[in-house]
Amino acid sequence: MRIVPHILGAAIAAALISTPVFAAELTGTLKKINDSGTITLAHRDSSIPFSYIADASGKPVGYSHDIQMAIVDAIKKDLNKPDLNVKYNLVTSQTRIPLIQNGTADIECGSTTNNAERAQQVDFTVNIFEIGTRLLVKKDKDGKPSYSDFADLKGKNVVTTAGTTSERLIKAMNADKQMGMNVISAKDHGESFQMLESGRAVAFMMDDALLAGEEAKAKEPKNWVITGTPQSFEAYACMVRKGDPEFKKAVDDAIISLYKSGEINKIYSKWFESPIPPKGLNLNFPMSDKVKELIANPTDKPAPEVKPAADEKKA
Repeated sequence: MRIVPHILGAAIAAALISTPVFAAELTGTLKKINDSGTITLAHRDSSIPFSYIADASGKPVGYSHDIQMAIVDAIKKDLNKPDLNVKYNLVTSQTRIPLIQNGTADIECGSTTNNAERAQQVDFTVNIFEIGTRLLVKKDKDGKPSYSDFADLKGKNVVTTAGTTSERLIKAMNADKQMGMNVISAKDHGESFQMLESGRAVAFMMDDALLAGEEAKAKEPKNWVITGTPQSFEAYACMVRKGDPEFKKAVDDAIISLYKSGEINKIYSKWFESPIPPKGLNLNFPMSDKVKELIANPTDKPAPEVKPAADEKKA
């Protein structure tokens, strides 16, 4: 049977269209995802409003998770797999890096600081947020912070979350300045705030945006205030396995597309300037100039390491 040339050409074209974009060059994580038909997302359970569990479904929601799902949509198109299965894997501050390294999860988007130390173990995408590390404390009877700055915490119980840069910073400050603080390391941000709310600690040190999330979910949000000189300015990014440039580029491209389209502004407003689940509370946390800058000029570099002293005159 003779095959008409134009019919043969059409058949080849159709075959090419149905072939994944990366078919001839799939390696690493993209190959793993393509072959298994599944992408595994690492997520947090209490990093409000970035990645957390809001209801009995057990599925994550949040600012970082919305970015993560936009990445999934882009990967589906890249691989021509509209039915790609999404699997969730809960991680903590301590387990998130090992589970990316060993392939249990393919990507983690939560509240993970992009820094040089971690970049030796994983690769970071372009940054998705920027914060300052500060304090959440109770207001006094006059409506002022009960403890205004870090220097006021000498000899006090201070809680932070284990495995975070805040834990390292507060412990270093305690030793360097001989402040005599009792630094308590809780397993997650939710437990950290419980210790603060119950009075077992007088201050909770963490990233300001996360503190805003904990403040919003308090029994009486008006009783709490974020205060203190930032001890660092840090950029959040998503984590992927180290040494997999094809996958990192696919993820970076998806995030940058969100920035260029302006869709990121809707995502930001949804989680920081609107009522959020489960209680419908509004964080009222306007986009900072630093976040606007990272959206305008995407980079996978850590935030400049700036660590102001905690009021040297008081210390």
